[in-house]
Amino acid sequence: MHRLTGSRRPRARTPVLAAVIVAAILVAATAVGLIHALAGPGASHGRAGLDAAARAAARRSAAADASSTSSPTPAATSPRPSPAASPAPASPAAAPASASQQCRNPQFVTSSPTGGWADGSYYVYNDMWNAARYSVQQTLYACSPSNWYAVATMNNNSGDGAVKTYPNVHEDFSEPAIASFRSVSSTFAEASPHVGIYEDAYDIWLNGVASSGSTEVMVWTDNHGQVPSGSDLATVSFSGRSYHVWRSGSYVAFVADANFTAGTVDLLAIFRWLITAGWIPASSTLGQIDYGAELVSTNGAPAIFSFTNFSVTTS
Repeated sequence: MHRLTGSRRPRARTPVLAAVIVAAILVAATAVGLIHALAGPGASHGRAGLDAAARAAARRSAAADASSTSSPTPAATSPRPSPAASPAPASPAAAPASASQQCRNPQFVTSSPTGGWADGSYYVYNDMWNAARYSVQQTLYACSPSNWYAVATMNNNSGDGAVKTYPNVHEDFSEPAIASFRSVSSTFAEASPHVGIYEDAYDIWLNGVASSGSTEVMVWTDNHGQVPSGSDLATVSFSGRSYHVWRSGSYVAFVADANFTAGTVDLLAIFRWLITAGWIPASSTLGQIDYGAELVSTNGAPAIFSFTNFSVTTS
């Protein structure tokens, strides 16, 4: 099974109207469909089969469509603007009882593919970015950015191994230079069902967010049946944990040799390693830090992915 790299379309950092969001999704879906058609029937689909330039072009196409139909908004690099509220979902399915062990009284619930909730500097996002071509149901329940879960149902009957959703929590940044930080770390805890195909991971955008010239950096903490795209080029250690480093164009994945479901990750050490390796410029900037689960399959049955104790700390 091949991991499908970097085609996720992250949440825009500027508010847009609901109609604009719908238009952007339709354009992005069309672009992805064209890419699959060009790849040919024998090619790997979704993330593994997409060239980095083609992925970025699809995302820029969606963003351009949104900006051409929306009223003026602050520049993308303005400090953490509050996103527009998502439409309320229509009667989301009740979560399995076991989920109540974590988030007992959700403050936000959505089944919308682009549903999300801003709370302080964090944003909890349902992000069903590649679900339209498949049979996928997913509902997100959030008590806070550090206490939320998603109930998802999907399969890999097509055999293409496509990542379909990435429910996540993230923090946006106004593109500060990595060199300006003394520390960047993140703490997380998660509980996943150990069925189907998925991985829990950080997804970090440098030098812009899903834009031309940006780099997507993932840190896989808990892998269940996934294989990264690209080539395994290095082995590194940070804070006593070892990782294999995979690279495919502007996509880099640090895959933990041993799964861990909670801990603190020194992200600045990873960024500095990338700069020293020459994979990103010394002048690189920070755009977004996400943590969540990339989902390929739950074997066709509802599965719960829970997330607690998330935070990002910088100085």
